[in-house]
Amino acid sequence: MSILTTYQPWIVLGLVVVVVLSLLLKSAKPALSFMGGAVVLVLIGIVTPEKMLSGFANKQIAIIFILIFITSALRKRFGLMELIDRFFQGVKRPRMFILRMSVVVASLSSVLNNTPIVALFIPYVQSWGKRTGIHPSKFLIPLSYIAMLGGMITLIGTSTNLVLNGFLEQNGEPLFRISDFLIPGLMVTLVGIVYLLVIGYRILPDRTDLIDEFSSNRREYLVETKIKEGSPIVGKTIAEAGLRNLRGVFLLEIIRQGKIISSVEPNMVLMEKDSLVFAGNLETIVDLVDGQQGLYVNEHTNFEQDDQRQIIEAVIPSNSEMNGKSVRDLNFRNRYDAGIIAIHRNGERLSGKIGDMRVQSGDLLLLAVGQRFNENEKARRDLYLVTQHREYEPRPLLPRVAVVITAIILIIFGLLGTIDLFIAAMVLLGMMGITGILTLKDLREEMDFNLLLLLVGALALGEAFLSSGASEIVGNSIMSLIGTDMLWQGILGLYVLTFVLTSFISNAAAVAIAFPIAFSLSHHYGVSGMPIYLAIAFAASCAFATPIGYQTNIMVYGPGRYRFVDFVKVGLPLSVIYSVLALGYIFWAFNIPFS
Repeated sequence: MSILTTYQPWIVLGLVVVVVLSLLLKSAKPALSFMGGAVVLVLIGIVTPEKMLSGFANKQIAIIFILIFITSALRKRFGLMELIDRFFQGVKRPRMFILRMSVVVASLSSVLNNTPIVALFIPYVQSWGKRTGIHPSKFLIPLSYIAMLGGMITLIGTSTNLVLNGFLEQNGEPLFRISDFLIPGLMVTLVGIVYLLVIGYRILPDRTDLIDEFSSNRREYLVETKIKEGSPIVGKTIAEAGLRNLRGVFLLEIIRQGKIISSVEPNMVLMEKDSLVFAGNLETIVDLVDGQQGLYVNEHTNFEQDDQRQIIEAVIPSNSEMNGKSVRDLNFRNRYDAGIIAIHRNGERLSGKIGDMRVQSGDLLLLAVGQRFNENEKARRDLYLVTQHREYEPRPLLPRVAVVITAIILIIFGLLGTIDLFIAAMVLLGMMGITGILTLKDLREEMDFNLLLLLVGALALGEAFLSSGASEIVGNSIMSLIGTDMLWQGILGLYVLTFVLTSFISNAAAVAIAFPIAFSLSHHYGVSGMPIYLAIAFAASCAFATPIGYQTNIMVYGPGRYRFVDFVKVGLPLSVIYSVLALGYIFWAFNIPFS
């Protein structure tokens, strides 16, 4: 027996620990962490290249991406917000708004990818809050939580369930059925909605959104300077005048003859009486004016041109190409036709020079955007807009009706098991392509290679965790801590472990670590693994207590001006209620004894 074979479980276990730590510390992108781990396993011979590459052909992973494509097409070309707006007509009370939002979001999330649904609703929630005078912080956490709850009603409602199904398929285990999720999913969703209406709403903070704060305190964000008559910088370009790459501030826009020029290029020539609007670290504005002969601060500015200035909020999603890059390296202004006024993270405004800041997922950006911003494909892919939503691209009514009817039929038969889910999804995808509702451009825009690499790497790591025997070591350790050999206690112990993991790392990562342990426990007890697998499915989606464990929580974190503790206050009680209901159902449905 070789040394590698002898120490194989410990090598894999050590690699899993390194991957988890990199996710917790955010030292590398999740996709890089998992795929890097998988490559290491291939190089040292623990996983074969064929086994790793088989993840790209995993049917459950393919279903995840097909559903993402379908959801994108529905969002872009079916005018969902116009239909939803009718459902909310006449609603003025906040709890009634949450109730109706719950019905719509939970229903959509049960059959569609919940991330774009939340992205669709954030601007609507912001708009409704402004119309009624109620701050969006009262609604955005419920929006995220309801999307997560609704996703547990069906097998396809959340990618977590499909990832877990991929592990089951890879290891020859029976796959989930519709009945496995429907009853417990409806239970946790309905009770969760009641909790949010009765208790959660009272706990939620009431905070002014960023746009309102900006409107009330513009001088904290922007300073307007003017060019004096006879100034030596008149006739020079912005670059020649030394107004590029300034320390702590940057030139956001020029006001010329009453018109705002947002797209400020380095070769733009300055003119007498131009107003130069700067953003960034405004304490350094005095140094700038002192060092620039012919500039002075306009003390009487009231930003009366605000009707021309388009200020929006945008959130950086976890799959954005911006993550980990500095604003300067991104060439942000030229790339997106927008200037960053401020960056907020963890509920606080970041200080310092904006150009040097490295942005990360969940950051809330306050942007002054140019005319080309709304048509910018890079902006559509890399940012979720908070304060506006784009017009949908209508298609003829007949193809849309045909697609909807086909989708309903296929979803019903697919979930009932009459038609293979993959075949049903492929048929619907093909029909949307034939009718022009889904285009190749859509596929390019929505194809998330980071997610694909993460899932494939997770499957490879999970396979090694299982085949090497590392999962047995962890499973035996859990049993030793419990101190008894009761099945319900083993399920409870694994549920708690998965819950802790999913609260701080992605749910896909939590499933990748928990499944091999669940597989080992099922063999240890000599029982069907289904109750254990179902327990980790619900635990992996129980990410209410922190803002970092689930994508939709990250998305609402900035727009709601939330702090970490807000998720703990509202989400921890919900996590307890959700867990009691889910575990109680599993113990009852599978007749698991307590003695």
